[in-house]
Amino acid sequence: MKVVLAGAGAFGLKHLDGIKNIDGVEVVSIVGRRLEPTQKVADEYGIPHATTELSEALEQPGVEAAILCTPTQMHAEQAIQCMDAGKHVEVEIPLADSWADAEAVMKKQKETGLVCMVGHTRRFNPSHQWVHNKITAGELAIQQMDVQTYFFRRKNMNAKGEPRSWTDHLLWHHAAHTVDLFQYQTGEKITVANAIEGPIHPELGIAMDMSIQLKTEKGKILTLSLSFNNDGPLGTFFRYICDNGTYIARYDDLVTGREEPVDVSNVDVSMNGIELQDREFFAAIKEGREPNSSVAQVLPCYKTLYDLEEQLKAQD
Repeated sequence: MKVVLAGAGAFGLKHLDGIKNIDGVEVVSIVGRRLEPTQKVADEYGIPHATTELSEALEQPGVEAAILCTPTQMHAEQAIQCMDAGKHVEVEIPLADSWADAEAVMKKQKETGLVCMVGHTRRFNPSHQWVHNKITAGELAIQQMDVQTYFFRRKNMNAKGEPRSWTDHLLWHHAAHTVDLFQYQTGEKITVANAIEGPIHPELGIAMDMSIQLKTEKGKILTLSLSFNNDGPLGTFFRYICDNGTYIARYDDLVTGREEPVDVSNVDVSMNGIELQDREFFAAIKEGREPNSSVAQVLPCYKTLYDLEEQLKAQD
């Protein structure tokens, strides 16, 4: 399978590293904002074509699919562009930064019937898969998820410490991971959603701190704290408080509430959540089926984010 990857930044490289472990998949073109650094990445990974234009990459011979790791504000438009070109598409989280754009991508997927998957990696991390398997087996039921998403980003930098050409967002990007995971793990509709945010950064134009509360139809609750002001351990830490144990997930790793390691090495074929996400995308294309984390499956998350955004606007 020949694929293209758009966005040669920090997360794009994680996808390229994961794809190296997947048989039968070849990245034939890479797209970046500036040609020189994009060509450098292409050379490092043995990719034969580099360009600054997504359309040019999609026109390469035999291309079936695209992976989008571009700035958030480009996701919806580029996902639609890929499907209009007849290509399956995996768009990194978030699908969009507005409800209208998320709906537009869903409409295009229905129209084309192509695989359109969103990079909600938490569904694929072995740690969260382990919990999900216990829930589906009837061995666990969530009472509360307590989640902290913490970074120290008072300037517009990416995960590699390099300047960004776009501005990240606590609600539409980082909260999307947890809101979707909460819905996925509980399997229930959200009936209560509340949010508050701290002051807007004078240069970045975004809130640097945020707190979100969700409640499902059967009473399961989520407490989510997010910050770009946290000078300490960075990342997202998930505490599952269940009827039969407490578990803490840190990306691909899992411990009990007493910090006892849980062996998740046999949950899937890899311990790399991003690689597992990509494996699901390629498998869904080959098997002609809907993938886990399809646009249809994650759309309720974006409706919740929209509702929270409207609530925050009303507080101004």
